[in-house]
Amino acid sequence: MARDIRLFGDPVLKAPAAPVTDVDSKIVRLVDEMFEVMYEAPGIGLAAPQIGIQKQLFVYDNDGQAGAIINPTIKDSGGEWVFEEGCLSIPGLYVEIVRPKQVLLHGWDLDGNEVEFEADELWARLIQHELDHLHGVLMFDRMTPDQRKEALIEYRRLQDEPVKAPRRPRRLRLT
Repeated sequence: MARDIRLFGDPVLKAPAAPVTDVDSKIVRLVDEMFEVMYEAPGIGLAAPQIGIQKQLFVYDNDGQAGAIINPTIKDSGGEWVFEEGCLSIPGLYVEIVRPKQVLLHGWDLDGNEVEFEADELWARLIQHELDHLHGVLMFDRMTPDQRKEALIEYRRLQDEPVKAPRRPRRLRLT
């Protein structure tokens, strides 16, 4: 049975996740469940805290390349890229956020193999966004105070809107 995605305001989203100490059958089942939740949402990445599991683990499907990364860290980053970012835990809100354009990711796969690879643009953004979830950081925390204020007003407006048909996401251009 798939879990629900935790939404903004749930305290689990603000708490740092614990490292995974053993890749066992429970972790493998968790990863399978996370893929199910991510695809159903639909999304391209999902961190374990977003379904209430405080473990350093995220799943992704970026351009047909899907996988799971355990205990990820960013070893290096560079450049700057402004791009519209959304979050499954903050549905309907998309905001332009500045992040590094390239990252070097280090972590482990489900077989216990150490992995390290470079990513840029959308792939780098996905990694940084999911790592933020593992550290209790949300998109709102990446905004200036004025951006955050405007984005929170818009998010609350979206939550108060009566749902008649599937909502069309609202994109904010915050300066």
